[in-house]
Amino acid sequence: MSRPSDHIDSPDPARSGDDVNQPKLGVVGWLRWFWRQLTSMRTALFLLLLLAIAAVPGSLVPQRSSDPNGVTQYFADNPDLAPVLDKFQAFDVYGSVWFSAIYLLLFVSLIGCVIPRTKHHFQALRAKPPRTPVRLTRLEGYTERIVDDVTAADAIEEARGILKRSGYRVATFHNGPEMSVSAERGYLRETGNLVFHSALVGILLTVGVGGGFGFSGQRVLVEGQSFVNTIGDFDSFNPGRFFNEDELAPYSLTLDSFHVTYEQQNQDAFGQPTDFRADVTTLTPDGEPQPGVIKVNEPLRFAGTDVYLLGNGYAPTITVRDPAGTVVFTDSIPFLPQDANLTSIGVVKVPDGLAEQLGMIGLFYPTQGAQEEPFFSSYPDLEYPTLSLTVYEGDLGIDDGKPTSVYTLSTDDMTEIAGRTAGNGITLMPGQTAELPKGLGSVTFENASPDAAEGDFSHSVARFASLDIHHDPTQGWVLLFAVLILLGLLTSLFVPRRRVWVKAIEGDDGELRLEYAGLARGEDPALADAVTAIADRHEAQLGLRAETRTDAAKP
Repeated sequence: MSRPSDHIDSPDPARSGDDVNQPKLGVVGWLRWFWRQLTSMRTALFLLLLLAIAAVPGSLVPQRSSDPNGVTQYFADNPDLAPVLDKFQAFDVYGSVWFSAIYLLLFVSLIGCVIPRTKHHFQALRAKPPRTPVRLTRLEGYTERIVDDVTAADAIEEARGILKRSGYRVATFHNGPEMSVSAERGYLRETGNLVFHSALVGILLTVGVGGGFGFSGQRVLVEGQSFVNTIGDFDSFNPGRFFNEDELAPYSLTLDSFHVTYEQQNQDAFGQPTDFRADVTTLTPDGEPQPGVIKVNEPLRFAGTDVYLLGNGYAPTITVRDPAGTVVFTDSIPFLPQDANLTSIGVVKVPDGLAEQLGMIGLFYPTQGAQEEPFFSSYPDLEYPTLSLTVYEGDLGIDDGKPTSVYTLSTDDMTEIAGRTAGNGITLMPGQTAELPKGLGSVTFENASPDAAEGDFSHSVARFASLDIHHDPTQGWVLLFAVLILLGLLTSLFVPRRRVWVKAIEGDDGELRLEYAGLARGEDPALADAVTAIADRHEAQLGLRAETRTDAAKP
């Protein structure tokens, strides 16, 4: 098909130089673009999800803030992997640079979302409902009713009252022969949404800033031992940035006894622990001793602190004597559990009193289940307790002032004198004593219940409990914001946002046509039924008014 004779081709943009060129944003433009992206709701939700994912490593590996002993053990069990994880701050997840960056970005993003939406919401609350659309037939739930003996003004006034009693904000409009009432409700939905996000900001602010006024500390207590709430008596102490040690409440806590109940009826779960209970006694300087109980997920709340039960195990009491029989060392040593049957490992260090410094690595079996080495524990309770010791002499590495862990023994400058390699390992049961090689003296595995019947080992070894002492002055605020988050979320989910219009049109024949329709913001499957219910109530009220007026007009 040929073109018209007067057709003129448009010039090629590539040749004419008339390309569309977008303006350069510049520094301010790029900053504005970045701010809008950061403060969008999509970014806030993404950062919230990213924060949840970033918290996962904190539950996979032990944290220095809550389980320093576990971190030490992790380094011992994974000497190659642990240093790599430490470089990425995997043992300090919640204080790491990358977790803090996500946390702060989420905080800024939520504030940037909430403030403009709050302003817009208040403006919408003060504004009148919108004017009635010209064609209600295009809207949801449209219905018509025809009534007699009622004026448009009376019908609209009655509709206005019905809608106000139903919780709608209303406004009346006149358009020539037509009268209408515009109503809207559901602003509580947006209020709940804003409460939800504001409370989320409150939690972030409370946890991030308020946490700086608290502290957490750990202490391992053997049955019979006491703890005083001072910094020097903690095994590890992690204060908040704004915490003052003078704020520590003066009190002491004694671990009276520790009880574990094991499953013995169900063979499929035989030997599994079913209950842990630490019986303690607390004492303040001006008070009386108060008994207390600590269980898993049931902390002891005392003097502004929460005392949680983190772990437990056995603490064999070991005594070392020199060749003359003089006691040079005696203590209950917490042994760290290695498996479900509480095969445990511990370290004994004897720095003074003997010809050489002495170090011992012990393996404790609550129920020793083998006749000869290698031993193993077949049950976690004390049925046949056995202690196996490997003894080293030499330099413990504690005289140069460098801190060392009580749960590890460096044998680089030591020589094994009793053990598998030396062929003369020491194996003891409660109450037994063995001679140390080279005439260094003797070692005794003390029986914690020497008066028990022969063969009764049920209380022969003391238990220890690992406690976490936590002080958080923001717990009440966190609870308040959590409740507000829940209420705001429920409100934003279940309160519908809708608009309803009622229009009255007077006909030439004296009839009054009423039109009803609604419009929802978002999904609202009940809108059509709601419009129909309003129409039914309105029609019934108008009929009752007309009947009353007719009866009043009768002589």
